[in-house]
Amino acid sequence: MSRVLAGPYCTQILGDLGAEIIKIEKPGAGDDTRGWGPPFLKDDEGNDTNESAYYLSCNRNKKSIAVDISQKEGQEIVHTLLANADILIENFKAGSLQKYGLDYDSIHARHPHIIYASITGFGQNGPLASEPGYDFLAQAMGGLMASTGEPDGQPMKAGVAISDIMTGLNAAIGILAALHHRKTSGTGQHIDVALLDTTISAMTNISQYYLTSKTLAPRLGNAHSTIVPYQVFEAKDGHLIIAVGNNGQFSRLCSAINKPEWASDERFSTNSVRVKNRDTLVPMIADILKDKNVEQWVEILHEADVPCGPVNTMDKAFAMEQVQAREMVIQMKHSLSDTPVDLVASPIRLSDTPPSYDLPPPVCGQHTAEILENVAGLDSAAIQNLFDKKIIG
Repeated sequence: MSRVLAGPYCTQILGDLGAEIIKIEKPGAGDDTRGWGPPFLKDDEGNDTNESAYYLSCNRNKKSIAVDISQKEGQEIVHTLLANADILIENFKAGSLQKYGLDYDSIHARHPHIIYASITGFGQNGPLASEPGYDFLAQAMGGLMASTGEPDGQPMKAGVAISDIMTGLNAAIGILAALHHRKTSGTGQHIDVALLDTTISAMTNISQYYLTSKTLAPRLGNAHSTIVPYQVFEAKDGHLIIAVGNNGQFSRLCSAINKPEWASDERFSTNSVRVKNRDTLVPMIADILKDKNVEQWVEILHEADVPCGPVNTMDKAFAMEQVQAREMVIQMKHSLSDTPVDLVASPIRLSDTPPSYDLPPPVCGQHTAEILENVAGLDSAAIQNLFDKKIIG
């Protein structure tokens, strides 16, 4: 019972790993992200369908059933499905499912085996618990935006809804832990994950910087607050990053750019003094890097065993031999097109039980009749009656 990104990302992970996922949607438009385009999936005539790239990104390996949970019969359909399920995932505002009898307490009383995962903006308690949660808000309120962007520019969000993605990951981790616990206890439990909590936790060294020093880590754009040089540099034809993590790497960098004496310079010989003297060192490196192309510098620095890489657009990222070797693009047939759809593969590699790609992202309600017949045990007349009453779609 989730939509948009955090919940669907979580359930796609579980689906890739073998779980049978039933996506319960509102009849009609269904998941909000279906319409979050362009771009949209094209049909065989080249026309836009109602399935956006956003929706396609996180909804494979699921079956869709459209149920109106505001009606009593719709609620009973959910309960019937839960009798044969292991996990319920929802991302409604805290407390809003209580009026439908689909909150954790109600579900636990009737289905004590169910692991119930709630994904919200602010969690199940606290003064903001009932507020709607959005990734943008979490990035702003959790400190991420204040730490991102150029020092003299506006605070900047990440280019992708990273708080949503990380919360989906945490939800999946919590679910796996709860499944392990249920093996011995026999009962499910409530998993409460919030975008704001996740964002603050994910700030790791930046949040700990404040807790340790009671001062704020400076906003440094593409530089690092406690490591130098560790940032983007401009080459003749584009940008690359150099990520020097220790003094040995710095010494090799100095040799690679024909400035070996910098490695023993008392201003730069250790990371601590490089951090203090970044405003002197970084422009010196930057001046040298402007003389060659990105590809030339990457080759030189790789040869010197200095961590570096080009700043790629997505087309260049997918074109990388490394990405192709890792088979990070898969193709799946979709019901709205005879042309296979390109999708991003799971990043999880398991030697014995690898991710499987069995079902393309479904259209809204695509499997309603199938699920009600095979899982809920309803006959065709009962299913048609529910369609006629608009309980299902």
